[in-house]
Amino acid sequence: MGKIVGIVNQKGGVGKTTTAINLSACLAIEGLKVLLVDCDPQANTTSGMGFPRDESRHSIYEVIMGESTAEQTLLATEIDTLSLLPGSNQLTGANIELANAPDRESRLRTALDAIKSNFDLIILDCPPALDLLTLNVLVAAETLIVPMQAEYFALEGVTELISTLERVRDHFNPTLVIEGVLLTMYDDRTNLAQQVTHTLREYFKEQLYLTVIPRNVRLAEAPSHGKPVALYDPRSRGTEAYFELAGEFLARNQMESPGRAGKMAEAVVEINLSAETVEQTDLSSVSDLLA
Repeated sequence: MGKIVGIVNQKGGVGKTTTAINLSACLAIEGLKVLLVDCDPQANTTSGMGFPRDESRHSIYEVIMGESTAEQTLLATEIDTLSLLPGSNQLTGANIELANAPDRESRLRTALDAIKSNFDLIILDCPPALDLLTLNVLVAAETLIVPMQAEYFALEGVTELISTLERVRDHFNPTLVIEGVLLTMYDDRTNLAQQVTHTLREYFKEQLYLTVIPRNVRLAEAPSHGKPVALYDPRSRGTEAYFELAGEFLARNQMESPGRAGKMAEAVVEINLSAETVEQTDLSSVSDLLA
């Protein structure tokens, strides 16, 4: 049954959508069945995956409002094992429309429960606000990844986020934990970045990912082409960093990559075939000598 991971930070511009798109893509390329859910009214995850705004298309808004099911709303992407549950600007009104609705905080969890078994992972991209949409993400998620820049103000934002998480645990989702904190748009040449990294390492310890996402032009360009960076420029530093993050994510969760397992199996077969060839060559040489 699919694990649900929220990409969360109430501060904007820290790389949540970039991380949601590219981590999902790299994990899917590794062979896992991944569902990417766009819970942000800006719907940048949807456009970043190559789907332009379309008011006639059902989105996560209709799913949360009970007008459509998650299964009916799924979109296929360029990567066979990656599906998208699109967002829309209609989500802006969801905070008001759901204000007095029953089970308003668990609408997303209920919708995802129906399709959870179809995926290995479900990754949720949430808006840069601590509103009802983000609350739905926090209630639906099992763990969280918190992207942040290595800047002073980012430290203040984390304090507020942790306070919110404690309240969510107390009232709605007692098992919710932070899976990891991810440094994005990282420039290790600055003293500030190194100081903030040291501070975060002391506070979060092993929760801070070893992988950091560097500032990278290709990462910034990829969304305008409607592609994850792994498809836009497979050899870029951004692609390399997100594959490294995918590997660290899988290792932390003790999950195997079907893609890597397949490559290892192919390598073993090649080694065995090579050994057989060598053995046959050696035997033929002996036969020649005996002759």
